[in-house]
Amino acid sequence: MIKPFQRGAAAIALIAATVLAALPAHAQQKSEIALSRQPGIFYMPSHIMEKLKLIEKHAASLGVSGVTTKWITFSGGGAQTDALLAGGVDILNTGTGNLLLLWDRTRGGVKGIVATSAQPMTLISRDANIKSIKDFGPADKIAVPTVKVSTQAIVLQIAAAEAFGADQWSKLDANTVQLGHPDAYAALSNVKHEVHNHFSIPPFTFLELKNVPGAHIVLSSPDVMGGPLSQAQFFTTTKFADANPKIIQAVRDATKEAQDLIRSDTRQAVEIYKEITGDKTSVDELLELLKEPGMMEWNLEPQGTMKFAAHLFKAGTLKSQPKAWTDYYLPVAHDLKGN
Repeated sequence: MIKPFQRGAAAIALIAATVLAALPAHAQQKSEIALSRQPGIFYMPSHIMEKLKLIEKHAASLGVSGVTTKWITFSGGGAQTDALLAGGVDILNTGTGNLLLLWDRTRGGVKGIVATSAQPMTLISRDANIKSIKDFGPADKIAVPTVKVSTQAIVLQIAAAEAFGADQWSKLDANTVQLGHPDAYAALSNVKHEVHNHFSIPPFTFLELKNVPGAHIVLSSPDVMGGPLSQAQFFTTTKFADANPKIIQAVRDATKEAQDLIRSDTRQAVEIYKEITGDKTSVDELLELLKEPGMMEWNLEPQGTMKFAAHLFKAGTLKSQPKAWTDYYLPVAHDLKGN
């Protein structure tokens, strides 16, 4: 029997192979770069890069003048990967699951540039009867950005394997429903909505715990993964990277500058985040949020991705098992100490 995620993966494989084959082998260097991301403070380096035009700045320092960037926000990683394969965007900033799936399905035709953040994800419930992962019943819906392949959905599978047995990793897949983080927060806030659970990211984690009656933590990603897990990274097609090596280097350099700003002047970084996103949370509240454990994990190197890849291979989602994280990252990152 072919499982739903396998059918979805097969469809992605066909689309990816078709689209990448159609791209010219030696595309011309681009001057207008389209980049995508999702909502949430995970993506704050990208907001700083947009506001301060850091990619443009670093491209110019590398001798590529006249570069412009266009930033697009999607509700989930699935929509982003669709946009990449359709040629609507050049570079994505999204989760590990989507990177690994596209790397596998395109046989290395999609690879990472650098990671941007590794803050904790938290499974939140407003149902008083759900205190652990073992308390979910068949009717208990869990909101994730993209079913089957989002980072949250896959961490849930790893948690299920640990809780119920290695062969039960998909036990809670049927519970998941696809909702972007803002919509999932709205669902938890509505007592009449059927979704009572959300595998959340900051700032939605903290908003839910503060504002949703009965909201509490069921588990967090560091508990499952044994440490930080990269939640966002830039990735692109190898054909784009080969045609635009200085843009790829500029993305790395811009990301590093944005991460350094978050550490050195967190208030300014938060103010930029609020300006670009329209987040109504106060600056002081966001600064307090960033003092929570794990919230300052802004690193170029991938974290926890090989454990993630090992699960996907065992589950049959990946057909190829990477030998090292450098298999699915471009050479621009190979000097980093990733895992």
